Amino acid sequence: MYKIIGADQKEYGPVTAEQMRQWIVEGRINGQTPVQATGDTAWKPLAMFAEFSAILPSGPPASPMPPSFAGAVVSGVDGHAAALSKVSAPAICLMIAGGLTVAFWLLSILGGIMGFDEQYARASRANQSPEVQRAMEKIRGPLTTAIRVLGLAIGGFVIFGGIKMKKLESYGVCIAASIVALLPCSFCCLFALPIGIWSLVVLNSAEVKNYFG
Repeated sequence: MYKIIGADQKEYGPVTAEQMRQWIVEGRINGQTPVQATGDTAWKPLAMFAEFSAILPSGPPASPMPPSFAGAVVSGVDGHAAALSKVSAPAICLMIAGGLTVAFWLLSILGGIMGFDEQYARASRANQSPEVQRAMEKIRGPLTTAIRVLGLAIGGFVIFGGIKMKKLESYGVCIAASIVALLPCSFCCLFALPIGIWSLVVLNSAEVKNYFG
């Protein structure tokens, strides 16, 4: 049994050797068509399969048409299901990483409301000159607010990217969310860093990338 990548860049199969020979005769596949035999993990040009080389045209290959299956199993649907299965775990982990980041910054905001920011400021002023103290007093509030808002936005975006990835939607958003997850924006980066790398690896695999809507 064999699987192929058609001219439309979709995966089809598995089909029998007889079906493959019929497609060769009909000009629907040629020596350059990527083929994977059952039990193999590598894709190879059809011309490298000895069982088909005798019937391949000797001249330059014509542009193949997507195979007409006439009852054969089309694995495009199966491939989509496999892609959904492959992105599920990293997508869920992305959502968890984003959720932890949001929770961290919400706790930070709560701590500020409860007065921890002022306690930290008093502790840090002990080692600062009066000039530095005055400068820090002017920027501490706006800077802390900006950092917290940015942290919440980063966490929310990572969650959104995980949701889109789980549905095989918005490939660019999923890539961006995976990259953003790598940023050291909270203590959660120790968890998010390997998740972001994992997501990027999965998203860049052909069996996933080709099925994004």
